[in-house]
Amino acid sequence: MMREQRMLAILWGAGLWFGGSGVHAWQFPNLFTVPIQPSQKFSQGSTAKSGGYSHTHTLPGSLQKQAVLDAVSGTNNGKTATPNQQQTVLRRVRELEQSFPPFRLADASQAARLDGIWYLQYTSPSTVGDNNNNNNNNSEDAWQPSYATEGDSRIETRPFQARGTVSAAGIRVDTANKVVQQILDVSNARVANDVVLEWGRVYVAGSFRPSDMVPNRAVVSFDTAEITVAQQGGTEKGWKIQLGWFFWILSKIRGTTENGWLETTFVDDTLRIGRGNKGTLFVLTRDVDAVQP
Repeated sequence: MMREQRMLAILWGAGLWFGGSGVHAWQFPNLFTVPIQPSQKFSQGSTAKSGGYSHTHTLPGSLQKQAVLDAVSGTNNGKTATPNQQQTVLRRVRELEQSFPPFRLADASQAARLDGIWYLQYTSPSTVGDNNNNNNNNSEDAWQPSYATEGDSRIETRPFQARGTVSAAGIRVDTANKVVQQILDVSNARVANDVVLEWGRVYVAGSFRPSDMVPNRAVVSFDTAEITVAQQGGTEKGWKIQLGWFFWILSKIRGTTENGWLETTFVDDTLRIGRGNKGTLFVLTRDVDAVQP
């Protein structure tokens, strides 16, 4: 009986992570760049403190992408990344982000590039070490969001400092060496996060809309949560817990269904970079094997 109670507590915490405390993949991933000029009616979006987006390539685009993949390889989804590795990842990501202006999610032809399945390969804070370290936050690789609370949505922005981990309500779910999918259905404005764990699966989904304030930001409203405790031999069948009702209760308490956002700061056919409302950096790929674990 105690084992079942402990498992239920873990599953409950896993479900809360995706909705109540904000988005991480998809903190949505995520949740998420096409070389075009952003509309003048929008802010340039979230930028480095060194001053916006530069259009000067330090390396050709393909080499910049490979440098990011090489930097995140061998870090177990960021879990075992050393401070030096984290700084290298941040530097390589900023070089890529600064080489292309952010795309506009409201433009259907550009947003279509997000469509389909992405695999989370790296998750880590957008700073190294203590988030209150002024020297760290003033680094040229530091990232600061614009309009972080998204106006009346009052989205939580307290930094999430764990690496290779998702967390809420004091309970953490380790994603190191796990298959973590983010599925984007752009035509229906839906997003889903699917995490396969040793004991089963966590699936959370919701709707999203383009931000009115930042052109490359998706504002997310989760409405579905399903946790499966697998039977022996697989993760598709087993004991299922439906927790979608929790998001409804949360929306009544907060006065809004919106509970997170994800900016896409780079995306092409194979690689996507995301920045979440809690400051988390996400690196996602189309190919599950694009990064060495």
